[in-house]
Amino acid sequence: MKDNSDTEKKPKYWTPAEVSMHNVEEDLWVTFLGKVYDLTPLAQQYKGDILLRPILTMAGKDISHWFDADTGKVRHHVDPVTGCIQPYTPMGRFVHIPPPIPRADYNTNIGTPWWENQSFYVGQLTQKTRVLRVVNILSSQETHIEVCSEELLNEVELRYLKHNSHSTSYTWKHEGKVLDMNKTLEGNGIKDESEIFHNLSVDGTNEFAISEVQVYYNDDLTEG
Repeated sequence: MKDNSDTEKKPKYWTPAEVSMHNVEEDLWVTFLGKVYDLTPLAQQYKGDILLRPILTMAGKDISHWFDADTGKVRHHVDPVTGCIQPYTPMGRFVHIPPPIPRADYNTNIGTPWWENQSFYVGQLTQKTRVLRVVNILSSQETHIEVCSEELLNEVELRYLKHNSHSTSYTWKHEGKVLDMNKTLEGNGIKDESEIFHNLSVDGTNEFAISEVQVYYNDDLTEG
């Protein structure tokens, strides 16, 4: 019997499509420098503040261009008017960025700026997604799911759980071979050939370009 204790855990990796769903003030995620952050608590803390506006505008999107890839800190530039080095904020000053000129009403005691606060971190942004066709041998049902290339198959199984509540009662196979659920698709020898099809000008959603696995019911009614 498989251990279902991890079925409620969030995936370690997230797709851009998943992040894009969190695009409102009450549920606000962003990505930058390959990581995913849930800024909902920040949005609630600064609700109504004009400095929140740039973050709200980019809700559900990637803001890597705001940051230096080497240091992880906000990018800086030379202000053409003052000649001083200032934070680079192309969409306007945002939360935790000090004003260009010191002001008595600005609270400098902000603690850790939000982009360095790991309490907002919820996982990694996948470097590449791929579409997987899961064929249920028992019901002959086919399901297409978008997965992260870095995910282990037991994490992919959690995605399939949304489509089949008994997914943990199945054995996963590819071309007749039982798959190792503690390895990725690539680790199981299921290559991502989407780039090959792309070079042949074949749409990546074409049935021939999509990798397939088969799931076989274990006939164990003690699992649900």
